[in-house]
Order: sequence, then structure tokens, then C-alpha cells
Amino acid sequence: MEYSPKKIHELLEYHGFNFKKMFGQNFIVDENIIDSIIRKAKIESDTLVIEIGPGAGSLTNKLAKVAKQVLCYEIDHTLDCVLNTVLSDFHNIDIIYQDFLKSDILHDIQKYDYQHLYVVANLPYYITTPIIMKLIEEQIPVDKIVVMVQKEVGDRFKAKPGTKDYGSLSIFLQYYFEIEKLLDVSKHVFLPKPNVDSIVVSLTRRENLYPVENIQLFFQLIKDSFVQKRKTLRNNLKNYDLDKIEKVLNQYHYDLSVRAEALSIDIFVEIANELSHIT
Repeated sequence: MEYSPKKIHELLEYHGFNFKKMFGQNFIVDENIIDSIIRKAKIESDTLVIEIGPGAGSLTNKLAKVAKQVLCYEIDHTLDCVLNTVLSDFHNIDIIYQDFLKSDILHDIQKYDYQHLYVVANLPYYITTPIIMKLIEEQIPVDKIVVMVQKEVGDRFKAKPGTKDYGSLSIFLQYYFEIEKLLDVSKHVFLPKPNVDSIVVSLTRRENLYPVENIQLFFQLIKDSFVQKRKTLRNNLKNYDLDKIEKVLNQYHYDLSVRAEALSIDIFVEIANELSHIT
């Protein structure tokens, strides 16, 4: 089937499809936005693309034209007839009808021959962070993640020190990825229309990670530093060696009265490494 927003509308109506709020279903139907996502994702012909929540297949259709293989995870079995119709012309698409968060991704991608692994998706907003955390924690070897997310969430992903959006999630993701906003997306390009605007962000895996000596200590330090965001490090990190922390802070002209939101990831790396040294 040749893609067009009108045909997608007609097909959903024909199959009597009902949007399910529990799955966060807001299908993107604007072809210009879809083309922009494909262009900015810079997908090479030897790439395996994982798409989470293909919905009516609007993005999937375009992904299949540029990628070597597209592997989709769709939790809603009632979309089977719609996707079979929309994607009938392609032989490089596999759809697994199950919850992505419960899937064994490393097992599922074993059968494919590819040089690059991308995740490109219009993510269900209510599980955006758990999806990205799963990719990191299960060590899925993704080279790049290009996702449409709620604007407020995307702002936290890419936030810089000293801004209201900067927090533990910002540092966690920026430890692993270079993060960039690709485009703004109006709520009017979705079916049905959500209550929020969106952005598309890319997360490109860092070739060289920050030189952290104890990764568990580092991330626990980050979590504890932001546990009460409006409090100072002196209050949030009472159970740590404050002398060591202050030693590092002083090198950057800070002291323990500083809030975590003022500190860059590099400073947190130095603090964690100082704390990991046994004296």
C-alpha cells in the first residue's frame, strides 16, 4: 500500500480501530514530519532499526525504504490487520507483538546481519524513560536513538547545568550519549491530538565514556545529590565524606552550599573518583 495520511485514516476506520489510552497511542500522520525524522536520523543502508510502537505504520513505511531491516515491537495486537496492509509491499520488516519492556532484545536481534543498530520511534510518552533505561541497562548495542518524546521530557534529556530542567536523568543519559534536539513537533500532527507538544531528540552513543572509576558509586552520588533538588550538597550528601567533596568543589570555586543543578557532569566525575579513593 502506498502511504498517505488520508489512506491511514481510512484504513483505521475500515478496521474499526479504537485508540487505547492505556497504550499512549497518538499516531503521527504528517508526512513532512516523518520525512524530516528519516532525513535527520541519517540511517545507513546496512542498519537494523528497532521501532517501538509502530502504530499504523506511518514511520515504519519510511524506515523500511532506507534501512536494511526494521524490527518493530507493538503491544496492541488489534493493529495486526492495519500493519499488514500498510506494510504489505516490504520484505524487510518484522513485527513482534509484545511489550517491548518485557522483550529479550539481545536474543531477538541475534538473527540479523547488520553494521549499525538504531532505535527510531515515536515513543509512548508514559514509558519513554523506562524504554531508554532498558536499552542502557540491558546493554543493547545501539549506535543511535532517535525518538519523538514529550517536549518537557526531551528538555530534561538535553538540559545543561544551571537550568531548571537539569537533573539526575540529564546526567545519566549524557554519561552515555551525545544528545541533540532535531526538531519541534506540534500536537496537531498526531491522531488523536495529544495535550502536549513534542520534540525529536537524537542520542548518539559516546565513543569515549567519562573516566569514572566506580560507576555504581558515581550514579548513586548523582541520585543522592538531586534527591531534594532545592537543597544544597551539604544537606543531600550528609552520609558521604564531605571533606573530600569540598576539596573537589573548591577547585571549581564552589563549596558545600552549592546545589547539584549548578554542577557539570565533569565535576561529579571528579567527586566520585575522589570518593572512591581509600585513604
